[in-house]
Amino acid sequence: MRVWSNLPEWRAARGTLTGQSIGFVPTMGALHAGHRALLARACAENDCVVLSIFVNPTQFNHPADLEKYPRTLEADLMVAADLIDHVIVPNAAEMYPDNYTYRVTEDSLSRRMEGAHRPGHFDGVLTVVLKLLNIVQPTRAYFGEKDWQQLRLVQGMVRALLLPVEIIACPTERESDGLALSSRNRRLAPGARERAGLFPRILRSAPNAAAATTALQAAGFEVDYVADEAGVRLGAIHLDNVRLIDNVRL
Repeated sequence: MRVWSNLPEWRAARGTLTGQSIGFVPTMGALHAGHRALLARACAENDCVVLSIFVNPTQFNHPADLEKYPRTLEADLMVAADLIDHVIVPNAAEMYPDNYTYRVTEDSLSRRMEGAHRPGHFDGVLTVVLKLLNIVQPTRAYFGEKDWQQLRLVQGMVRALLLPVEIIACPTERESDGLALSSRNRRLAPGARERAGLFPRILRSAPNAAAATTALQAAGFEVDYVADEAGVRLGAIHLDNVRLIDNVRL
């Protein structure tokens, strides 16, 4: 495993990988079993696996959320070491030499659900993903279905901008009680964590989005939205001052 914190040095190394299939998993760190599942699939399907760890400032709506996002590089490297060949750990100055003057914007799906509650969030996501795809030049890039809206937007961007990469959607990894794996879960107090398992169960069992909203509120969750979209029910809630998202297939 090689760790690259300097992009020109990484580009020189990337030039030596000609002829190999490259699997890429972009992350913001705080790696867990869900990330390992993405990396394991990338490892199984490619000659070389590249991981990026970059806490992207442009996708945070509130500076306080950016500040408290966990930065656990040494632990992350231990989680991923047996599955990857290269790790890119850029800094914000390298990633945004233009100070975020240029950005990617989508004008339909990105304005609803997550986008309605987090204005500008998906501009930051799409912009950084485009930059990372340009830096890594992978054969395949792997994204989890837990972030369903993000996944669809990345797929759409790749089609629209004619990027030569295959976006691979990977199933959501879950805890034993059904809660989707997320770095945010570790911020829940024990009592809240126990209640959080109700979130996916209610999404799955309710007859429609309105009924799911009512049931979640009755269970004590603050609900941002529940919406049915393209055969998937998506939701976002607040619990114990932690915001959780999830989706289930209908």
